Amino acid sequence: MVHELPKLPYAFDALEPHIDKRTMEVHYGKHHAAYVTALNKSLEGAGAVSSWSLEDLCRKISKVPAKIRTAVRRAAGQHWNHSLFWTLMGPGKGGEPSGKIAGVIRATFGDFETFKSKFKEAATGLFGSGWVWLARNPRGKYEIVPLPDDENPLMHGMRAVLVLDVWEHAYYLKYQNRRPDYVDAWWNVVDWEAVSKRV
Repeated sequence: MVHELPKLPYAFDALEPHIDKRTMEVHYGKHHAAYVTALNKSLEGAGAVSSWSLEDLCRKISKVPAKIRTAVRRAAGQHWNHSLFWTLMGPGKGGEPSGKIAGVIRATFGDFETFKSKFKEAATGLFGSGWVWLARNPRGKYEIVPLPDDENPLMHGMRAVLVLDVWEHAYYLKYQNRRPDYVDAWWNVVDWEAVSKRV
């Protein structure tokens, strides 16, 4: 299976002023593209594993041959994470959650403001690079899960519902070291309809 960079579902400038055009061009066109290239390279000559879907590579990472596991985990994780991240944002989105996700947030966190506060705490508290997720665990409970580097909920037997990229390349051109400001701005582009489909 040859892995490909998915088409971005909106223009590079569509999320402005919250996420700027230049960041999107570099983030998607350079960083995400590089992970796809690295994944294909790491799977060359890997036998049966090379035919696995991207989701299976993440979900069954422990079954990937040890000699390529780290490279595959890094590239597959980043490819899957970014591919989902793009689809959960959009122009003219944001605002209060609606649909199924609104019910999940109320039932789990009490209200949206509490959820946002806890999510921001996880996003600003994650040391170094990584991702912050709202995920459903195997027991059917929803929780905020900060994960380092290339990790994602699939690798931990969970279902990803919502995700924020907190690698510096996601925000540094516009926000520099002000990660909290980036987190606050990101809520303005979250596509709650798309998120609800993952509940």
